[in-house]
Amino acid sequence: MITVGNSSLNAARRIRELASLKSVDVLVVGGGVTGAGVALDAAARGLTVALVEKHDLAFGTSRWSSKLVHGGLRYLASGHVGIAYESAVERGILMKTTAPHLVHPIPQIAPWLPQAKFVQAALLRSAFLGGDVLRTFARTSDDYLPHSRRVSSAEILRYAPTLKPEGMRGGFLTWDGQLYDDARLVVAIARTAAQYGARILTRVAATEVTGRGAVLVDQLTDQRLQVDAKIVINAAGIWADQVASGIKLRPSRGTHLVLPQSVFGGLSAVLTVPVPGELRRVVMAIPAPDDRVYVGLTDEEAPGPVSDVPHATDAEIDFLLNTISAAVQQPVTRADLLGTYAGLRPLLDTGHHKGEDKTADISRRHAVITSPDGVLTIVGGKLTTYRRMAQDVLDKALEQSSLDVRRPCQTHRIPLVGAADRVRLAAVKAPARFVQRYGVEAPQVIAGPPELREPIAPGLRTTYAELWFAVRHEGALTEDDVLDRRTRIGLSAADRELALPAVREAFAAV
Repeated sequence: MITVGNSSLNAARRIRELASLKSVDVLVVGGGVTGAGVALDAAARGLTVALVEKHDLAFGTSRWSSKLVHGGLRYLASGHVGIAYESAVERGILMKTTAPHLVHPIPQIAPWLPQAKFVQAALLRSAFLGGDVLRTFARTSDDYLPHSRRVSSAEILRYAPTLKPEGMRGGFLTWDGQLYDDARLVVAIARTAAQYGARILTRVAATEVTGRGAVLVDQLTDQRLQVDAKIVINAAGIWADQVASGIKLRPSRGTHLVLPQSVFGGLSAVLTVPVPGELRRVVMAIPAPDDRVYVGLTDEEAPGPVSDVPHATDAEIDFLLNTISAAVQQPVTRADLLGTYAGLRPLLDTGHHKGEDKTADISRRHAVITSPDGVLTIVGGKLTTYRRMAQDVLDKALEQSSLDVRRPCQTHRIPLVGAADRVRLAAVKAPARFVQRYGVEAPQVIAGPPELREPIAPGLRTTYAELWFAVRHEGALTEDDVLDRRTRIGLSAADRELALPAVREAFAAV
């Protein structure tokens, strides 16, 4: 029998661990993918760790991605070979070791449409070929990601039946990695860190943060406590400048549309459409779980106060609709939308904007910054490279600390909870939906009365078993935690209303 054991996160564990918290080796502020990655890295090296998050795991930018674990083709096309190579290496680690149940290969097509200029097609083909080279150097075999190739219009249309066939001149096909869900990845990393002994404390705000600790405030009870730490790492993402001094960010907003698969006639590959008038910019339609397609993304500067939940602007929605509609037979309209989402990228403002008028031109390379009071901040980067970001900031912190830690980073060889190789995953006795979400934990999720495996409402695939597991083992403390992060039901307002009674029932029962 598979057991979740010490990886379980729930309200009772939170209360117990918060009450006993006085001092730790490493205090991590921020519960996104990077913060969770730091907590796992530190705990796996034998350090005592507490991660505090004011809201919930994956509350910020980490849940608003395109759900792609990509090899950095965009960065390769822009000449950032180092970032692209790092992305390719980290993608391979995620696919083969860290989370094979959550990350799977997906085809990506780039049709050569009539409106696409020759130079755009040439750049895409060059990027795909460059991606093949990086894949080879990153030692990701063809068994995981086949090499790119030129394909006929007929093959393109098999992947994307709603494309306009008139004037199409074939296209290009490559393969990349796709996350089943980004928020689920964060939860899995945090649960794995907990298995190694890390305290994962959501709904806990860090105030008066210095390099020696912080005052923590329980957002559920208003209780305050002082926690001492030998290392303090600021992984608050878009809120990093509110935690540590000397940090200046230049946020960029990336927006996606949420559409039903029916609009695309069964899209089975990432569809790449060049943006007219821009050589290196594309819009993608990405097949997603539960019969959805995500269309994105924008890259717009987002000055001003940071919103807890950013929203798509009308201009961004129109831009994405118009770009994708130009490529398909039936225009996609606002009436087709299930919802939208937007996330803010925590890009570091270097103050050198010459030639970088757009945030799209700013490097996504991550940076580690030490404040005068000793807090180490990690900003920049992207979801695919979270593990390397965590390693780099922790290595830097240990260099500057008095801690005698001889154990190097282990996370490149640590499978997350639920992870296993493809052979073991194929043998798990559970429906594919559950294996994709929970890996080898799937049998435990669906254990219990048969009625728990029933959908929670007509038209929804989420089951009662998933809600119960979220509350018992995945640290969900509120209805929003379940609807918006442990599941992604909340991306559709209509689905959210349908699911709410079942979520309340799950909290009452558990």
